[in-house]
Amino acid sequence: MERIPSFKAYDIRGKVPGDLNPELAYKVGRAVAKYLNAKSIVIGRDVRKSSPELATALSNGLNDAGCDVLDLGLCGTEMIYFGTPYLNADGGVMITASHNPPEYNGLKFVKRGSVPLGYDSGLNVIEQMILKNELGEVAAVKGKIIQKDILNEFISNLQKFYDAKKIKPYKVVVNAGNGCVGPALDVLEKYLPVQMIKVFHEPDSNFPNGVPNPLLPENRRPSIDAIKKHKADLGVAWDGDYDRCFFFDENANFIEGYYIVGILAKSILKTNPDEKIVHDPRLTWNTVDVVKKAGGEAVVSKSGHAFIKQKMREVNSIYGGEMSAHHYFRDNFYSDSGLIPFLLILQLMAEENKTLSQLVEEMVKAYPCSGEINSTVANPLEKIELIKKKYSKGTLDELDGVSIEYPEWRFNVRMSNTEPLLRLNVETRKDEKLLEEKTKELLDLIRE
Repeated sequence: MERIPSFKAYDIRGKVPGDLNPELAYKVGRAVAKYLNAKSIVIGRDVRKSSPELATALSNGLNDAGCDVLDLGLCGTEMIYFGTPYLNADGGVMITASHNPPEYNGLKFVKRGSVPLGYDSGLNVIEQMILKNELGEVAAVKGKIIQKDILNEFISNLQKFYDAKKIKPYKVVVNAGNGCVGPALDVLEKYLPVQMIKVFHEPDSNFPNGVPNPLLPENRRPSIDAIKKHKADLGVAWDGDYDRCFFFDENANFIEGYYIVGILAKSILKTNPDEKIVHDPRLTWNTVDVVKKAGGEAVVSKSGHAFIKQKMREVNSIYGGEMSAHHYFRDNFYSDSGLIPFLLILQLMAEENKTLSQLVEEMVKAYPCSGEINSTVANPLEKIELIKKKYSKGTLDELDGVSIEYPEWRFNVRMSNTEPLLRLNVETRKDEKLLEEKTKELLDLIRE
């Protein structure tokens, strides 16, 4: 079956203009409107140079299909997730490549009610409509473009997740990475008793300080320096479209997303015992342990937003967390948010009268982990077969890539959906030395 290279598992993504260009964006607009039988679609875009042009082409396609465009302008992905139900639209499209290099861009889709639209849930049909040129006639009555500013409503909606009265006047470093989160933080600041120390705050399509991807260790330095300089209580950095946030403790240590899942699960189960918590299979022991102790039920799901959201809906889960720093909330249309975790952690620090390092201390000791380590590999499938052979005595699980478990340690290795990479995660039970040993052993095998 013929494919369009930029159509991925969860979205459309690729280099501009080779893989993704205004011509394709126009056709996507026509096809999405037809597929969803849409009268109105919410769109928004990140700060990338190519985003305005793609937004115009997408809007033209939607309008030519007779669909109105509710245009939020520059915004974060979670504003699309909020705006689609809030504006009673038939779907939403965010133009973003999140943390990819500047020459990339992408389109992320939701249906009515912010239900994800991934490759297995409609994007494949849209791709075939484009390939077979089954876009239908241009509508006799074209749609309109209606500018919508819902930033204040979006920020107000977050208030159901936290209680500002319980938050202490912390000093917090917030690093927007020149992405889209700055304007949202400016509004949120009015509702919080905290002092924000703003780093790379202005949206800037040139990304003068590097692409906003705090998973890259070299991108963490400015946040670390600012925490030390200002003696801050907490540091938070966001990716380009701010659907993910990353935390640094008061000592300027980067906290792995894995432990943030544990903290948020614990915090949510405090007031909602017996609820289900969905997590990804890359690193699991800490989450399962924390959820069980807090009286909840841990449910594993394949990683990736479309899978996690689907699983959460299936089991009616209150919260879902991925170690990659995506955090999903049932009361947020099952969508991921980069602001709710920030607010919940501020509140939890105050309620428990603990620093972030104290909140994660026990988890880090009990289940040390490698964090996700990426290796560019020419033949990822062959490598995975090699790994399965070498570790055949462990318990194998192939829900998502390959997870292999032994009594004292486990690991997961999986292929990236968007790049020629193998991603490795290793964890042990209270054994730093074993962690180092096994991580090195696996990396040698992957990279030889």
